[in-house]
Amino acid sequence: MRELAQKVTPKLDKAIAHFEGELSSIRTGRAHVGMLDGVMVESYGTIQPLKAVASITVPDGHSLAVTPWDKGMLSVVEKAIRDNQALGLNPMNDGAVVRMNVPSLTEERRRDMVKLLGTKVEDCRVAMRNARHEVLGEAKRMVQAKEATQDDVKSLEQDLSKLLDKYQAKLEELETAKTKELMAV
Repeated sequence: MRELAQKVTPKLDKAIAHFEGELSSIRTGRAHVGMLDGVMVESYGTIQPLKAVASITVPDGHSLAVTPWDKGMLSVVEKAIRDNQALGLNPMNDGAVVRMNVPSLTEERRRDMVKLLGTKVEDCRVAMRNARHEVLGEAKRMVQAKEATQDDVKSLEQDLSKLLDKYQAKLEELETAKTKELMAV
């Protein structure tokens, strides 16, 4: 049963790592390269992430600059950024670089971002519960196959609950920090 409890840890680590990646895509009012992680562009007939076809820099705390490696991609990059409504950015093409100012977040936009954060937190919680459910299902199959006892399953459930509580605390810590960052004016 211990090996089953150990099987869940990498899945929980993966859920937290994915959540941390999602956190970087949530805008906080300051410019950062991770804001453009979700932007996809069509390049030579294939859809690719923006960072695969251009370099992204932060010249100052309130603007981004995207320099495509192929100057013919400027208009495609500009359109892809403009079409991504979640970003709320207005790119400007100067013939060599696509520049955009990152406006300060309004109170309403901050609240929307906190709501988005809440949905991402819940997605992470669901992933963690699913990992626990998979392991418990495997343990119950072992009981049916007479490879384990009901007491083993109860012990496993307690171990998993303690482990999940640790990961839930980590998740809440990350959520609190990001909410504080979002609501700071």
